[in-house]
Amino acid sequence: RATGGGRWLPWLGLALLPLAVPPAAAPPGGCPSACYCVATPELVQCRYERLEEPPKELPVTVHNLSIAGSNLSILHPAAFAARPLPDLRLLRLRHDNIQTIEDMALQGLPALRTLDLSHNPLLWVAAGAFAGVPLLRTLQLNQALLAAPLEDQLALALRNLSLQRLELAGNGLRALPAALLPAGLEELDLRNNSLQRLTAAELRILEAPGLRGLRLNLGANPLSCDCALRPFLAWLRATAARVPDARSLRCAAPPPLRGAALLRLRPEGLACTANEGGEPGRLETASYVFFGIVLALIGIVFLMVLYLNRRGIKRWLHNLREACRDQMEGYHYRYEQDADPRRTSAIGTP
Repeated sequence: RATGGGRWLPWLGLALLPLAVPPAAAPPGGCPSACYCVATPELVQCRYERLEEPPKELPVTVHNLSIAGSNLSILHPAAFAARPLPDLRLLRLRHDNIQTIEDMALQGLPALRTLDLSHNPLLWVAAGAFAGVPLLRTLQLNQALLAAPLEDQLALALRNLSLQRLELAGNGLRALPAALLPAGLEELDLRNNSLQRLTAAELRILEAPGLRGLRLNLGANPLSCDCALRPFLAWLRATAARVPDARSLRCAAPPPLRGAALLRLRPEGLACTANEGGEPGRLETASYVFFGIVLALIGIVFLMVLYLNRRGIKRWLHNLREACRDQMEGYHYRYEQDADPRRTSAIGTP
């Protein structure tokens, strides 16, 4: 039996051998330890790993890279180019606390077509931040421009790109970001901002030769349906195909029109008030100003009349005072007569 039991010992040793040998390091081009690869190394996701910098060992064949919930804060030059990633087409960097993007931060990603920087508190974007990605066509900056006004910086950084889609949803924008609209842009997402209307000047920008094919998404904006909205309403009806969510646009003010569908409004039904700054409002303000000026002139004339007739007024006041004095003396005399006891006793004696 001992001999039979010993017959299995070599096989048992072979079975336990992998447990005794430490695992080999991941081969070059494998999935990074802080991330995981979905299906193939072509899709790499690094979520909530609190990375301080992008992972260095990425598969050369990666097509889509997503890093979320980290603390990258600053994207230094060639931040993702520990070695070139010639096939990377989509880069998502959401909720990564990115505040600064330095020059040439995306160097080494020549095939990048989509960049998502949404939900980052951007404070500084260098003029050459997007240099090295000539094929970039989609830039997503949703809720990324709330920490600082970056329109001028982004305009410089985007000047050499041929963007086709730009997403700026949830950034509190109050006006059309004209400086960020390169010729040839096809889609602009302005949902969930603070737009009350598009002015006539902004509509002229949208009709420029390079932007006539631009499609806008404007949902969830607090549109003010007063008379100043009339140019935008006319433009919207004429070019509804350029606003895919036109049927969902609703009025946020004034209260009587709150929730009303924009396309169902009539231009003549959009009233103006002084607070809304329309033409009747301006006329009403002018009327108040004119009324105040008239009152001031009347006051000045009254004071001039008083000044020119000061002697007559003084004489009239003197005569009035004397008349009052005579009247009071008459009352006083009568009171003394009625109060004299001798006169009272004489009247009472038969």
